[in-house]
Order: sequence, then C-alpha cells, then structure tokens
Amino acid sequence: MIKKNILFAFFISTIAFSQVDNNIISLQDAIDIALEKNINIKQSELNLDNSELGRSDAIGNFLPTIGASANHQWNVGRGINVTTNIIEEITTQFSSATASIGLPIYNGSRNVNQLHRANLEILASKYQLEDIKDDVKLFVANSYLQIMFNKEILKVQKSQLEITKVEYERTQDLIDSGIFSPRQIFEIEANLASQEQSVVQAENNLRDAKLNLAQVLLLDDYENFDIANEDFSIPFSDILENSPKEIFEKAKTFRNDIKLAETNISIAEKDIQISKSFRLPSITSFYSWNTRISYVDNLPSFNDQFDLNKGQTYGFGINIPIFQGRAISNNIQRTKINLERLKFQYEQEKLNLENTVYQAYNDLVGAIKLYEASNKTVKSLKSAFEDATDRYLLGSLNSFDFIQSKQAYEASVSENIRAKFDYIFRLKVLEFYFGLPLSVPQY
Repeated sequence: MIKKNILFAFFISTIAFSQVDNNIISLQDAIDIALEKNINIKQSELNLDNSELGRSDAIGNFLPTIGASANHQWNVGRGINVTTNIIEEITTQFSSATASIGLPIYNGSRNVNQLHRANLEILASKYQLEDIKDDVKLFVANSYLQIMFNKEILKVQKSQLEITKVEYERTQDLIDSGIFSPRQIFEIEANLASQEQSVVQAENNLRDAKLNLAQVLLLDDYENFDIANEDFSIPFSDILENSPKEIFEKAKTFRNDIKLAETNISIAEKDIQISKSFRLPSITSFYSWNTRISYVDNLPSFNDQFDLNKGQTYGFGINIPIFQGRAISNNIQRTKINLERLKFQYEQEKLNLENTVYQAYNDLVGAIKLYEASNKTVKSLKSAFEDATDRYLLGSLNSFDFIQSKQAYEASVSENIRAKFDYIFRLKVLEFYFGLPLSVPQY
C-alpha cells in the first residue's frame, strides 16, 4: 500500500494546476497581444506610414504647382503729382495681384522612377514589418513553452515532495517498530529539506518565466495571468521527410527577410535611374496672370484699373545641366556602389537563412534522439526505483541507497521533460521556416 502511495504521488505530475483567476491566455492569444503591443512592431508600422507619405510625395510631383500672391505698397517721397503735374512730396499707394501655375513636362522620367521607388519603399517597409513580426512570434512561442516546461518541472517537484513526506512517515513508523535505526531518519529529513528547496526553486523559475513573457507582452500585473493549462502531446511531423535543401528552397520563396533584401536591390536600381535623370534636360510649362491698381486722384476706378491693367504670361522653360562640379557623376557612382553593397547583403541573407535552416534541422534531429534516449532512461530508472521501493519497504535496502535511486529517477524525469520541450520547440522552429503556423500540440 505504501508503494502504491509513493508511485501515485509521483505520477500526480500529470494533473493540471488549479487556476485562481480567469486571466488565462493561449499561445495564439500571447502572439496576438505581442503583435499588438510590441514597440519594435509599432516603430516599423510608423516606417510604413512614412513610406506611404513618400508615395504621396511622388504622386504630387506629377501635379501642377499653383500659387497666388498679392501685395500693397506705399511710396513716400518726392514724386510727380498727376493732378497738378508738379514735383512735390507725395505719398502714393499701389496694389498688385498675381496667380501662377506651373506643370513639369519632362525631366528624364524622374517623376516616374520616383513613384516606382516610392512603391518599392512601401513594399520594403511591409516586408520589414512582417519580418519583425516573425521574430516576435518565435520569441513568444519560446517564452510560452518555457512556462509550460517550468510548470511541468514544478509539478514533478511537488509530487516528489509528497513522495518524500510519505517516505518520512514510513521511515518513522519503521523506526518506532524497531526495524530501522533512529539514524535512518536523518537522511530522509535531509532529503525532505532538499526537496522543499527544489519546489521553491521550481516556483521561482516559473515566476521568472511568467515575468519574461509578461514583459514581452507588456502586461503590468504579471502575477495575475497564466497560460492556458491544457494537456499537450508529443507532436508528429513529417517535416524531416524533406531535406534541409528542400526546406531552404521553400523558405526562400516566402521569408520576409529575403524579400526585403530583394526589394532593396530594386530600390537601389531605381536610385541609379533617378540619379542619371539629373544629366538630362528638363522642360516645364508655366502660366501667370497679374494686375495692378494705383490709388491716385483722377485715375480710373478700382474695378476699371483691375480690368485695364491685367496681363498674362505663358510659355515653356528648358533647363540643360552642363557642369555641376561632378556632383551628378559622383552621386551616380554612389548609387551604383550602394547597389553592389545591397547585392552582397542579399547573398549574405540567403547564406544566413541557409545556415539557420540547416542548424534548425540538425538541432531537431539531435533533439529527437535525445528525447528518445531520455525515454529509455526514464523507463529503466523507473523500474530500478520501483525495485528499490520494494526492497526499502521490506527493510533490505537502507535509506541512503533508496534516496540515491529516487534522486536518479527524479533527475531522469526532469531531463525527459526538458528534452521533450526542447524537441517541441526545435520542431516548431523548423516547421516555421517551412511555412507552417506556430501552435502548441494538444491531445
């Protein structure tokens, strides 16, 4: 009966924690909150808004420029009085008004290229935003799984504490009945104190993991939230049926960091075309209308002067760049250098992605092997622990050897949990690079 109580206490680690409040978030909830509140994402969204304004500027380059001006002036000093035709000290007033419109006709396709560049800037900002979101998703998933791991460890440590308490009571009974020496209780007491420390440490680790996720999600009251407490299974995935090369080739087709690097190259090519356009002549058209009114005696009325003095000017203007002190040539060279730099950066991004995929693939293979090995270790040490429990209860095994067997089993269970969560995360990372959504595997 004692043996059954011990084993039952150990396997209560499969029972979920009771929840005190209703502030429970799932992995998808956590990802959604992070995507909504993350500061880096908000900054990237502002960059996207700025790119939208850049496109508005580029569209505005095709529109005419319209302006109007008016002024009123006083001239004080010697002048001819138009009434007496005598030079005298006199104050005269004049008003004038002008309206003008200008429209670019040709400037080396600069406006067209600037609009194309602005559209590419928007696309690049979107890719950058989505790339940051991908990083946030992976980080949140890792933090979420870390909480799940620490929860499992805490449950194991609590169940071990219950086992140790049962051991303590049983040992005390055996001492009282004269089967064990009173000294045997010292080792059990030491093990009980050690187990209590392990529970406290597991609680601290869980609290730290929750704090880490709360900080990522910008939650103020991290102590009053918890993750969804659902059973999960070891996921099955056929991702390893694909070679690392195949996963890499697929990742290149949708990864936002690769698309961003490609778009930056297109932007640099547009910059070259724009910089070359400054070597070409530009043609503009213009039109202006003006009038003038004078406030002097014996002159026509305001309305008559407004109509009599009006005039129009219109025509075309051409600007031909001849020599700009090598400013244009040097700027063209700078844009070409920038293009080559971005091409190298694009190649580096592909290399980084390839290395990441291959590393994730190898990590997953290693994690699977480690998890399978830890399963065998747990199974073997479980049998040894059961045998040690039988012999301990019969009095044929001392408390020191029993505790050694128990601690070895405990360590194997903890390592098995660690290997399981490491396997799950490695799998999710590789699936993520294969284009599969992040999710916690459940029964």
